Amino acid sequence: MNRIKALYKLTRPMNALSGALAVLLGGYVAGTGEWLNVFLAAMATILVTGSANAWNDYLDVEIDRINQPNRVLPSGKIDPRDAWRYAVSLTAVALVISVFINLAAFLIVLFSSIILYLYSWKLKSTILLGNATVAVISASSAIFGGVAAGNIWPTFWLAIIIASAIMGREVLKTLADYEGDLSQRCRTIATAWGRRPARIVFYLLTAVTVWVMMVPYLFNVYSPIYAYIVAFGVYPVIIYIVLRVSQHTSPRQLEKLSQLMKYDFLVWFVAVWLGAS
Repeated sequence: MNRIKALYKLTRPMNALSGALAVLLGGYVAGTGEWLNVFLAAMATILVTGSANAWNDYLDVEIDRINQPNRVLPSGKIDPRDAWRYAVSLTAVALVISVFINLAAFLIVLFSSIILYLYSWKLKSTILLGNATVAVISASSAIFGGVAAGNIWPTFWLAIIIASAIMGREVLKTLADYEGDLSQRCRTIATAWGRRPARIVFYLLTAVTVWVMMVPYLFNVYSPIYAYIVAFGVYPVIIYIVLRVSQHTSPRQLEKLSQLMKYDFLVWFVAVWLGAS
């Protein structure tokens, strides 16, 4: 039972759920009613995300001994080889599921899996390229929902906003992971350029996110309820995070702010759900 629980934690279920919600949102705004395919796409996304997280932890076990010592691999709850086999198995099941959607969905799952494995292996230790990879793959979840539903055009607004927000959060995570990344000579914007420039990039990306979030309302894509929820539900938390990032430097505090940013994004999901209806 403890081993099953450890494997469950290895997938970081909240991250996987966020990706699935983006797929469902993409299927929702597509408006075709092809919910069986959309749900299959959401399931495949959960599996691919879980696989990527397991693979990432497998490769980053030494870094996590410093940054995240309580995670299942550095704490010794499961063997790293089990994590590797688990990651491959999840990817295989995701590919099988995607076959039952359509060819485009299968190719998206295959491409995303390869890119995410390359990210953890090589791309992560790059300046912004690895962050951009995660942002693009995350944004493609909404488009994946549109592909499964048979109508991708309404999902591009979602993809643009998700890419901007995730890119900012990825830069914030380089600040939170600074000590461990530095010890393992992992090149990120924080370790290569310094924490102050990384903060400035985070502020700029956050400002872009604040702007692009309101664009769909300004172009009459979403109803006023979307603007109200974003203005009074999403923006205050973003402002709080920006202010706290400027005051705190400890990895634990920055990691908490990164998690808060992720939960704030769920409020934006609600805004889209109500505003696009």
